[in-house]
Formats: sequence, C-alpha cells, structure tokens
Amino acid sequence: MIACSNDAAVTMERFRGHCRLLTIYTHLSDHCNMATVPASGAAPAPVPARAPLAQALALVRTSSLPDLVRQELERMILAGELATGAKLTEAALAARLGVSRGPVREAFRALEELGLVRVEKNRGVFVRRISVEEADAIYEVRAILDEWIGRRLSQIATAEQIRGWRAHVDRMDKAAAKRDLDGYHHLNLEFHDHLVSACGNPKLVATYRRLVNELSLFRHQSLARGETMSISTREHRDIVDRIASGNAAAAGKALLDHVHASRERMHRSHAVAAPASRRRLAPVASRKGRG
Repeated sequence: MIACSNDAAVTMERFRGHCRLLTIYTHLSDHCNMATVPASGAAPAPVPARAPLAQALALVRTSSLPDLVRQELERMILAGELATGAKLTEAALAARLGVSRGPVREAFRALEELGLVRVEKNRGVFVRRISVEEADAIYEVRAILDEWIGRRLSQIATAEQIRGWRAHVDRMDKAAAKRDLDGYHHLNLEFHDHLVSACGNPKLVATYRRLVNELSLFRHQSLARGETMSISTREHRDIVDRIASGNAAAAGKALLDHVHASRERMHRSHAVAAPASRRRLAPVASRKGRG
C-alpha cells in the first residue's frame, strides 16, 4: 500500500511527482468506478466541489498502486480511450501513467479476470472485442439474473433504498434531457449496480459486473439518440415502481422487459437484423406464484 504523510499538501505533491495517477484521479470525480458503489444500493452522496484533493488522498490510503493502475485502465477501456482490439503494452502504459511496469502487469491480470482484456500467448494483451453474437449470449444470462434481482428486491428493499433509486432515475432524466450521453451511460451503469449490490450476494455482484463490463465493450451507441435515453429512463422508473410495490412477479417482469428492450436497441443500433431462427429470451422466471 502507498503510505501518506499527515500533511495533505506535502503528500499530494510528493506522490504527484512519482505517479501521474494522483493527478488523473484529482480530476475524475465525475467518473464512478463500479467497484466503489455502496453495497446498500442507496445512491451515493454528492461529492463536495472542494473534494478532489481529499478523494485522491483517500485513494492512496486505501488502494495499492496496481489497483489504482487497474482502475485507470478500466476507465480508459470503458470510455473508449483504449479501443477494442487494441494491443496494450506494459512499457507504453507505464510511461503514460508514470509508474513502473510491474503494477501494469498486475493490472493486466485483474483486467483479464474482469473480462476486459484477453491475453494471447507470445502475442500480448489486447482489449477484448465483443461480437453481436456474444452480446446476445450475455443478454440472455443478464435476463435470468435481472429477473431474479427484481423479485428479490421487491421483498427486501428498504424505503431509503427506494428513495435513493428514485433520485438516481431523476438524475438520469436530467442527463437525457441535456442529451448528455456519457453522463447518462455512467448513471445507467450505476443504477443497475445499485440494484445488484442491494441483493447482498457477493457472488452475484461479481458475476453481474463482469457481464456489464463485457457489454460495455460494445460501447453505448444504443443510447445515442435522445429519445432512446428518455425511453430507457421510463423503463428504469417503472422498475423502481414495481420493486416498491412489493409484487415479486411484476418487479421481475419489469427488469426482464428492460433487458429485452435493451437487447433490441443494441440490434437496431448496430443495424443487425436478427434472423427469424434466432432464439428469443425466455421469460424464465415470470411464472405466477413465485416470490
């Protein structure tokens, strides 16, 4: 772990001289790393305008250098700064981030586990490229998980969590109104991560986050039109309403329908006509009487 002195200003200048990551994270308060979303599912508290210094110091107190490198590379991949299919080299990224090659090498291993890169023997490390067919397969798995998440939360969600999710959807609405695609994309990821985290199942969270990361490699062109963002926001609001109702079947169906719709938006966005023989997502858990 990186140690910090008691003098915040001295600490910041000291580490800025050794690791460019601190400078990066001082200016990235708008980018949320999914691993930091509270497990309670409640929306995170707004970050004060003067918080970047404190945020950066908190990062070096609680994160190892390889983890900081992993977080930054993950952000760069999901933001499209490192393109799908691109070859990643330890030396170039180490120079770019102002660190040695060791932390980059460790970060590569973590990113492979997250499903964001692939390692090819004797060739190197590459940002994964997800095909439409693979995205379809991911959506099928997500359909099963999301339906269960809706059912589960309809039984255990607290009033505080529901208020937090409603407030989160309000922020999504504002981003859609401003046609803020990047902001909406981050809020969309956070919303679903809040829900899965609130289920209290670490294995489910880890599996779900990997699927979301893989789909994010497909980028977010399916939300590129303002009217599509508005439609998606209505779906998210309906999800919260169904969870709040306590009706397990309705909550599960709301999330299942959202996955169906997201999948269709993905196909329309990429102008891929699904053949008639393509298997449809089955409403595997929408049977009455479950809850």
